[in-house]
Amino acid sequence: MTSSETGTDTTVQPRAFTVAGQAGTLAGDVWEPADGGEPVDELLMLHGGAQTRNSWNRAARRLAAEGYRVTTMDARGHGDSDWAPDGDYDIHRMVDDLELIVADRFPGRRPVLVGASLGGLTGMLALGSGKDVARALVLVDVTPKIEAEGVQRIGEFMRSGLEGFASLEEAADAIAAYQPGRKRPPNTDGLRKNLRQKDDGRWYWHWDPRFVGGATADNAEIGNTFFEKIVPKVDEPTMLVRGGNSDIVSDESVRHLLEHLPHAYTHEVADAGHMVAGDDNAVFLDQLEWFLTEVLDSPPRTPGE
Repeated sequence: MTSSETGTDTTVQPRAFTVAGQAGTLAGDVWEPADGGEPVDELLMLHGGAQTRNSWNRAARRLAAEGYRVTTMDARGHGDSDWAPDGDYDIHRMVDDLELIVADRFPGRRPVLVGASLGGLTGMLALGSGKDVARALVLVDVTPKIEAEGVQRIGEFMRSGLEGFASLEEAADAIAAYQPGRKRPPNTDGLRKNLRQKDDGRWYWHWDPRFVGGATADNAEIGNTFFEKIVPKVDEPTMLVRGGNSDIVSDESVRHLLEHLPHAYTHEVADAGHMVAGDDNAVFLDQLEWFLTEVLDSPPRTPGE
């Protein structure tokens, strides 16, 4: 394994596809092994709330260059996936969609499920409810017990952009204020993957605003004792990768996870916040590949193998 992305084949590009979800079409990308060989293993990556599948692009590109087949999905109401007609973004509906994705895209061997934040909670709920959706679970800065102040801060940031931004520069300023520890990119063109310009000329986040305010987006079970009953039923190999500067996952959160899921492995990315892969993608991938190699016996393929 490498500790940087040096040598990653930047020519690796994904192939887009769609899956029929319960509330409309779900959009995804599949990144095939760059060498054209059989995949070392298959990964399904689920983003966090108010993100898109593009948040995994750098990680997926390196993994594909190392022989993995990687599938990334836009959750309902996010990115290029359809918005739920009834505004229902309850996490149980996310699980329903996950079952459909796995049945459609992974008819044989089940994938390793990598879930950030909401994606990780979806994976925990699915596996803890006995759903046959993955053979292993990687949680990215999310645990059954999450810090209320961090959740509130995320909610405030999401709601602050509901009226849109006058420019991409203004959106970048808002992100920089929310993530003061991350260097503001000099070029804002990358934000076009997460924002859309509407007829009024303003830029809006590429997700349904009802996700954070809809009456049917009832996710009251997230972060309370409900998950204490679910998580101990997760039998699959599990790893948590947390950000050392996260305001969502604390030392107490990790202790609580291990109390209810003692077979879980835990790793920390020292200088990362809640957006672990975005803050330090190389170290995140090193931790992920440790799990794939040492626990799942699916080491990355080096060039020439």
